Amino acid sequence: MKSRFVVFFMGILFMAPVLAERADRDKPVPLEADRATVQDANKLATFTGNVVLTQGTLVIRADKMTVKEDASGFQYATAFGNLASFRQKRDGMDEYIEGWSERMEYDGKADKVQLFKKARLKRGQDEVHGDYIAYDATNEFFQVTSNNNGTSSTQTNADGRVRAVIQPKKKEQKPKDEGQ
Repeated sequence: MKSRFVVFFMGILFMAPVLAERADRDKPVPLEADRATVQDANKLATFTGNVVLTQGTLVIRADKMTVKEDASGFQYATAFGNLASFRQKRDGMDEYIEGWSERMEYDGKADKVQLFKKARLKRGQDEVHGDYIAYDATNEFFQVTSNNNGTSSTQTNADGRVRAVIQPKKKEQKPKDEGQ
């Protein structure tokens, strides 16, 4: 029951449109690293050392990244680091979504990002922390879980709980009538 509440709560927390810049999908993907190994036959590339992937407003930084392309041209990336990070502008807004974790998996076909171990996601001033965060940009859905048995040495919080910080939204003030 608690896990359903967390998923429901996180869905409400991030209900506002959180889609990434739609124009990013059509941009080229420059990738920089200290070293690269490319296997053309398998459409697999491994980048190591100060890896920086950029596509429009999306920036992923990692110590190591593998990128695979399927037959349809969709790309899948796995980034590792202490901590790997991503940052992307929200569509039609002057606000960014940022995430950090030890391992990050990006599915270009489904437009999903998964953050594993010491996972943290920030949108504006709102933040969530857990051991695992899944973000589905197409359906505007977040799922945050934590290892709540308290035995994992890689969990974000010592008590194994999901943490969230939600900033109050500013209320619009109604203009006073001049005649009153």
